[in-house]
Amino acid sequence: MEFTFVSGNLGLDLAGTIGRRRGGRVDLLAAPEDLARWTVAAGLLETPPAATDGDLAEAKALREAVYRLASAARTGERFEPADRGVLNLAAGRPPAAVLLGERGVERAGDLRAALSSTARAAAELLGGPQAALIRECEADPCTRLYIDASHRRTRRWCDMRGCGNRAKAAAFRARRR
Repeated sequence: MEFTFVSGNLGLDLAGTIGRRRGGRVDLLAAPEDLARWTVAAGLLETPPAATDGDLAEAKALREAVYRLASAARTGERFEPADRGVLNLAAGRPPAAVLLGERGVERAGDLRAALSSTARAAAELLGGPQAALIRECEADPCTRLYIDASHRRTRRWCDMRGCGNRAKAAAFRARRR
């Protein structure tokens, strides 16, 4: 399964690397190499960085902290200090470098720099006005969180091409029966 980036924020996209959180979980970051590929797919780095099992564990801790913090923001609950600590530790490190190279923008750094950039994006979201726009996909069994930037704030699915299309097709089939 490939990575998708439909949440509107890198932190939420990292949290979305776990699918079906309520049952039949699918972990897209099963190995350190998956995490390295994710940093490139996310546009954080140009080449996959070296990644260890320890790096993967750190990334998964960040992923789960971001998910819990975003869920709390969505429901109006208080942020857990331990989750804020995980996020702030990652965000406090130097981020990936964004440079102007011969062929345009180049991104460089190691895995921790990529995770720092991701954590900073999540912190900006969770501490700003867009936190009120965090929603959870209504498609079953999707549990992806996303920013509802629609005009009327009525978006129901994380991605219209995937979850939205499946939900509408299922509703159409149900009406036809």
